[in-house]
Amino acid sequence: MEGPLEVLERRRRALLDGDMEAFAGLFAEDGVLEMPFVVDGLPSRLEGREAIREFSTSAGGIPFEVVELRTVQVHQTSDPEVVILELVSVARLTTTGETFEVPCIQVFRIRDGRIVLFRDYVGANALPDVTAA
Repeated sequence: MEGPLEVLERRRRALLDGDMEAFAGLFAEDGVLEMPFVVDGLPSRLEGREAIREFSTSAGGIPFEVVELRTVQVHQTSDPEVVILELVSVARLTTTGETFEVPCIQVFRIRDGRIVLFRDYVGANALPDVTAA
């Protein structure tokens, strides 16, 4: 059985490869993705692997691709299922080619090799205005 860090590495690879099917496949059937600091028009909570798959494969309607995920720090907690990542996501708007960086704090609960909770605290003020693109 894969541990949390191995699952997170597969997640990183899926995001960099643009393989959102693989990304969604990392979640437990009843997994949850939460985005407490969400920007207008995006859901703050997705429940279940299929809802996560549907949202992820459409990228929420935002035309971007992840170029790099810079891990700043990995925090393993006293709970072996919980890992906290500090990272910077570097992405490119596919409509304009503009690159941008978004700082994030991400909290994961990973059980039996599956993500059961992914809480993404995104620096939403760093996101570009895609309506202008």
